Amino acid sequence: MSTRVGVLGATGAVGQRLIQLLVPHQEFEIAALTASSSSAGKTYRDAAKWRVNTPIPDDIADLTVVETDPGAVQNDVDLLFSSLPSDIGAAVEPEFVEDGYVVSSNSSNGRMDEDIPLTIPEINADHLGLLEVQRDERGWDGALLKNPNCSTITMVPTLAALDEFGLERVDVSTLQAVSGAGYSGVTSMEILDNVIPHIGGEEKKMETESRKLLGDFDGAEVNLHDADVSASCNRVPTLDGHLENVWADLEADPSVEAVAESFESYPGVDLPSSPEQLIEVFEEPDRPQPRMDRMLGDGMAVSAGGIESTTHGVQYNCLAHNTMRGAAGASVLNGELLLEEGFL
Repeated sequence: MSTRVGVLGATGAVGQRLIQLLVPHQEFEIAALTASSSSAGKTYRDAAKWRVNTPIPDDIADLTVVETDPGAVQNDVDLLFSSLPSDIGAAVEPEFVEDGYVVSSNSSNGRMDEDIPLTIPEINADHLGLLEVQRDERGWDGALLKNPNCSTITMVPTLAALDEFGLERVDVSTLQAVSGAGYSGVTSMEILDNVIPHIGGEEKKMETESRKLLGDFDGAEVNLHDADVSASCNRVPTLDGHLENVWADLEADPSVEAVAESFESYPGVDLPSSPEQLIEVFEEPDRPQPRMDRMLGDGMAVSAGGIESTTHGVQYNCLAHNTMRGAAGASVLNGELLLEEGFL
């Protein structure tokens, strides 16, 4: 029997990608779509300006969009996927959870709250134990789980693999695709023939979220990883796929071959959306590249290449599809983890 799910903020870029991933899903069935009050009451076909590269499924197109309010969503929905803007998410996600809904959220609000799990299932599935702390402290009947920022998700699997060598410091410079800003986030006049060397708030997200993801959960709280993380984030004129240049200082002095092996052998998880190979490694010095490699593992794999030894550790490039692995796919994967661990 399928788990009935809903999408909060269903008309936006990530909401549309969520629908694309959920429609063929074997364990989830879309039962509710929400959006702003101006879209409520319309069919999804009329409410959404569909921009995903597959047609709107007919049964989804004919669903009536409801307002993003707990009273408007039927109570037989087991799981909600949130792709709301962070200010709206901060206001309404707690209301849904107080009403007993379980929410897997891509929205940035609350990611660093001490009692809200921030998870990548392949990296820190044990942090899901924070949900019991969350329920005890907040008195919520439901639960709220977050996935990280798209640029954070791209590099953290590689950092988790490197931690066996004693991860001490990380410097990262990103080349982030325009889809990460949403449909109206960057105009063509801004980005064509240009690179924008600043993305508001992005550096702080990478610098803090990565330490929480790599931290240890002791049953009561997450202790942040000790590594220092410094990020420089840049918007570039690619459509999808965040490419990142990483320098990692390590306690040990591994060979390039040992680093590549640590990436390739890092384990995945047995969930429907998790790729068979979490980190794909290229020997070619000019890979990975967004256009060529963003869809590895159906858009859910991370790829790495250009590995070189440095005075203090290693440098390399890594890439992931920012709206698949980095956003909608990450939320779906967390939803699968919630189902697997009995929270639904």
